[in-house]
Amino acid sequence: MKEQFEINEMLYRAVYPPEIMPMFWKENGELSSAVFKDKKGLSVERAGDRDEKTTLTQMRMFFYGTIVGVLAGDCKTCGAELRYLPTKRSKYHSEIHGSENRVMLSQAQCKYLASVARVCAV
Repeated sequence: MKEQFEINEMLYRAVYPPEIMPMFWKENGELSSAVFKDKKGLSVERAGDRDEKTTLTQMRMFFYGTIVGVLAGDCKTCGAELRYLPTKRSKYHSEIHGSENRVMLSQAQCKYLASVARVCAV
């Protein structure tokens, strides 16, 4: 798999439901910017060579909750840095960083990604 991300490549993240993590959800049911905050780097699964159905099915084997997605292009739009970091569990594991030199996303980046993210599976 290429280390570079295509602008239209989807990046998926599992999000706990409001009953478990109310901070991830606004009262109106929209995603909170807290979904995109992680001091260690925001873990995502890239689509890579898979279609959405296959990606979601494979993610369901390991993750619980709602699966949301953002485009790689959305990350680039807000100045975030994408890193392809495969693990033993997943050759699709990647991270979104705030910049080349900063791991955590800024508040503005988190808000932007929350506003453009879409729910892919509940």
